[in-house]
Amino acid sequence: MAKTVVIIGTLDTKGQEIGYLRDRLRALGLNTLVVDAGILGEPVGIQLGPNDISRAEAATYGGTTIQELRQAGSRGRAVEGMREAIKVLARQLYAEGRLDAITCLGGAEGAVMGAAAMMQLPVGVPKVLVSPIASGKHYFDPLVGHSDIMVVHSIVDILGLNPIATTVFDNVAAALAGLVEHGHVLPPPEPGDRYVGVTMLGNTTRAVMALKDRLAKGGFEAVIFHSNGVGGPAMEELAAQGQFVGVVDFTTNEIYDPLVGGIHDGGPDRLKRIGLLGLPQVVVPGCIDFCVFHAGTIPPALQGRPIYDHNPEYTLVRASHEDMVTLGHIFAERLNLAQGPVVVAVPTRGLSIPNTPGGPFWNPEADAAFLEVLRRELRPEIPIYTYDLHVNDPEFGRIVADLFVHLFENRQEEAIP
Repeated sequence: MAKTVVIIGTLDTKGQEIGYLRDRLRALGLNTLVVDAGILGEPVGIQLGPNDISRAEAATYGGTTIQELRQAGSRGRAVEGMREAIKVLARQLYAEGRLDAITCLGGAEGAVMGAAAMMQLPVGVPKVLVSPIASGKHYFDPLVGHSDIMVVHSIVDILGLNPIATTVFDNVAAALAGLVEHGHVLPPPEPGDRYVGVTMLGNTTRAVMALKDRLAKGGFEAVIFHSNGVGGPAMEELAAQGQFVGVVDFTTNEIYDPLVGGIHDGGPDRLKRIGLLGLPQVVVPGCIDFCVFHAGTIPPALQGRPIYDHNPEYTLVRASHEDMVTLGHIFAERLNLAQGPVVVAVPTRGLSIPNTPGGPFWNPEADAAFLEVLRRELRPEIPIYTYDLHVNDPEFGRIVADLFVHLFENRQEEAIP
């Protein structure tokens, strides 16, 4: 039985282009289901089939009507209403077995709506987004989020079937055909699998490599996430889906950036979700001593602080003494929510590569202030262990791995009441 590709688009402006992509997919042997996410006008250049979903029907999935969306009072509110409807619709189509892959041709609003729908689907479901805003000049998070969406820059705007546009569309159809034929959805772990979510940055790579090897000797497989504002939240989402038996949150810098506007922003729920799930976790304050900005974009309020050029694109800024105190409060508040066993491991010879004796970020008093607040405010059932090692020392990585193995094997006895 042929697989079905759901195509999302605003047919009042991009009907002809959606119709072209639909026909190309059909020519490759795939079924299609077109979802009209348009709001104001009527479809142009395309005729919906009996199995397609009109804008009026799509709106109902958001508990509204197309008339109400048209009268929402602003373009933004109307798009937001349709985006919520499309999200519900995507989840339902997948649950009903009517969606094997999903794609979207969209400008700004259409792409954001299509991406939001794609983000509702499991890892591995083919997702291809095509848009002229899919370039480095635009903020990318609304197009990708924490998902595995494949983003294609349309090069030209999506208006007309010129040779450039059709070449891009033809290749998107071919990519979807290949993905549907040869790809697969992320399976749940097999009984006995023991995957552990781990966070890492370049500043902690050596230690995490050693940690990974030590975990393997204990019968665990580390799954590493890049803690750049996306990796940590993605790890937490996958943990909530049952992918991991526990977590080693080794690189928790994503908690600092939102305080000062850095780009590694893990959001307000970072460091909460694993504890609320009741999973065993070892937490390390790796790299919380800095925030990250694109080169040349450090806010004026932070420009007097020590900085470190991590690479030509990213600059690190040292956390102040006051910020480290604030981080101590945040860590205690969030870890105190845990329903499962937690251990905190703190290296006292530096929390990042530039934070080492003699280095530009070396400030043991500030790091000690974090630890002091944490010790004072963390629930007494949660142990804090300190080690006279640097965060990126392989020996520290092995110690943290051993802490996790011990915590996992004794998790019933050490669960936080």
